[in-house]
Amino acid sequence: MRSNNPGQIEEGLWLLGTKESCVYLLEGSQSSVLISAGMSYILPDLLRQIDAFGISSHKIGHIIILHSHFDHVGIVPFLKRRWPKVKIYASARAWQVLSNPRAVSVINDYTLKVCRRVRGNTDDLSVLDWQWRYDVQGETLGQGSRIDLGNRHIIIHETPGHSSCSISAYVPHLKVLFPSDAVAIPYHDEYVIASGSSFPQYQQSLDKLSGLNIEILCADHYGYVRGDEANHYIARSREATQQMMDRLRLALRQEGSAEKAAGQLVKHHFDQRPDYFVDPDILLVTYTRMLKQFIDSGAHPLS
Repeated sequence: MRSNNPGQIEEGLWLLGTKESCVYLLEGSQSSVLISAGMSYILPDLLRQIDAFGISSHKIGHIIILHSHFDHVGIVPFLKRRWPKVKIYASARAWQVLSNPRAVSVINDYTLKVCRRVRGNTDDLSVLDWQWRYDVQGETLGQGSRIDLGNRHIIIHETPGHSSCSISAYVPHLKVLFPSDAVAIPYHDEYVIASGSSFPQYQQSLDKLSGLNIEILCADHYGYVRGDEANHYIARSREATQQMMDRLRLALRQEGSAEKAAGQLVKHHFDQRPDYFVDPDILLVTYTRMLKQFIDSGAHPLS
């Protein structure tokens, strides 16, 4: 079963934000954590939801960045400036990215593009101090890192492939996984794959996550999955990954170059999914990166 309705999922576990940009709040007996950091323009929604759901913002002591792409780090600068004592966590590689001036510029630029696509304007951002600068610092998480909230704890798994900096969070007490984009994106009834960094690493990360007992899978885009589908979600993601790889190889054979193939794949993507949140220019970059992996590895389908 899939759902993207903001509200309580389980006792102490909440979905906040919007369907295309999800943030999860996990409450413990001593402190609470925001897992993933969405896009900047959801901040007014998120703050209203915290108030409407009766969530104690004073108890939120942690924010976990699962990877450093613009659509997963957006609420951090504003909330860190509003709540100076909150601890920010990310992988070592993510902190490298977030300290790179060019990467920060891309994050801010892409945020505005997607805000215009989804909201039609940037009014939600114009009144907020949302931009990434160089005043946000935090702690580093790696394989096996643990965050204790009191009666619950979070275990971190390194899951590169979608990006080089990706991590996933697992809560054994609830059997809930927060994989970010290290698994397929649950758009409507589909399994959408985005492996912009490395298909071999992406597949290895799926293998790692397949060993977990998963009753709820909380995705960063388009909500959460629970029940039987959650149990089999990693296997379905593995199947969808192979299908995506086959699709990419076929596009390269037909079009003859990564640039032309990417253009056709993006057109097909939006023909099937006209309301998909990503700006087409941004998705073109993702598809080009996925295609070039086959060329750079020497596995060019034209050879």
